[in-house]
This record gives sequence, C-alpha cells and structure tokens, in this order.
Amino acid sequence: MGRIIQLDRKQQLIILLLVGVILFGGGYRYAQMKERAANEGKPVLENATENKTKELQVHVAGAVVRPGVYKLPQGARVIDAVNMAGPGEGAELDSLKLASLVTDGQTILVPFKTSSAGSTVAAPGNIAGTSGSATSGSGHGTMVSGPGTGQASSASVSGLVNINTADSSQLDTLPGIGPALAQRIVQYRETNGPFNSVEDIKNVSGIGDKKFEDLKDKITAR
Repeated sequence: MGRIIQLDRKQQLIILLLVGVILFGGGYRYAQMKERAANEGKPVLENATENKTKELQVHVAGAVVRPGVYKLPQGARVIDAVNMAGPGEGAELDSLKLASLVTDGQTILVPFKTSSAGSTVAAPGNIAGTSGSATSGSGHGTMVSGPGTGQASSASVSGLVNINTADSSQLDTLPGIGPALAQRIVQYRETNGPFNSVEDIKNVSGIGDKKFEDLKDKITAR
C-alpha cells in the first residue's frame, strides 16, 4: 500500500491559501471579462436604439398641396417628404434630387412648371389649403404644421414674381437679375428657408439698396 503523506498544520494552511488565491484570481478574471463584454455591447445597443427613434423635421413648400413642416424617420428621402405634402399638378419634380437623404431642418422647395411663354402653372391644391393628417408615399411620417386655408401659392401673383417659389429662369426676368444672381437667390432660399418679406432679398449677396429699389415693385414674398 502507498504511504499516506502526513501534512503538518503549516503545510495545510499554505495549500489552503494557494487554493484560495487561485479561486479568487479566477473569479476576479471572470468578473472582468463579463463586465467588459457588457460594456462593449451596451453602446452598440444604445446607438442602434437612438438611430431607430431619431426623427427629422423638414419644411416642404412651393408646388405642393399641403405645405408645412413634417416629421420623418432618419433615412427618409426627399421623395418621402414631397409625397407627404402632396405634389401639386404644376409641380416640377424633375428638378429635385428625389433620391437624396433629407437632413434635420432642411427646406425642400418644390418649383412650379412653366409654360413655353414663361407663365407659371399653379398647383390647384394650393388655391385653398387643406387640413388634417397627411399621407406619406412611404407609409410613415407626420405633418407638424401647415396652413388650414390660404390663397394660391404661385411664382407669379398679380403680375409680381414670388421670390419664394419662382425658379431661376423666372427670377432672371427681373431687372438687374442675371442667371448667376438668380441662382444665388434660389440657393439662399434653399439654405435659409423662405423670405419673410421682400426686403429680405437684400440678404442675398449682390443685391443692395439700389438694386432693391428697382425690384421692390415687381416682387412679392407672399
């Protein structure tokens, strides 16, 4: 028979201490790994939830039936916003980048079609504004604000050129406004939103007090 090893009390304590250190170290290592895994997974989940729930607010104006501010989910495109506002019969959609992603606070100005004589074709839906919930072409989105009733929104009202809806070719017909300046007016409008008054057109680079005097009786911002 094998000889049974007898350990004194000191040796037993040393063995117990070593076993305790091994167990403690293993448990501590396991806790660290578990915490690290939890920390690595949490931001991914939070970011995914944030991206899923984030909403964008977009202002749609011009040749649409229901102009106003709409809420759309992140990842929505220009066509979604236009469909929510309802493109009018006179809407010139080909001039828009319909597949582009919308950004929060963006203004989408839908231009009107023009006839060969240069007159503007107004959208019938804008003659009297409608109220109620809007329907999105993609099945999601909410209208935040919009007019209940109103007059026709057109690039030409009573012979005046509407600086909020006229395209660059119509703006080019104004005295002292060439193609380059007409394009700057359109770009300013797309970046900063509609003009609140005709005086605001002086904020566009290249239009000073003298040029405004020549324009003020030929334009409108309504």
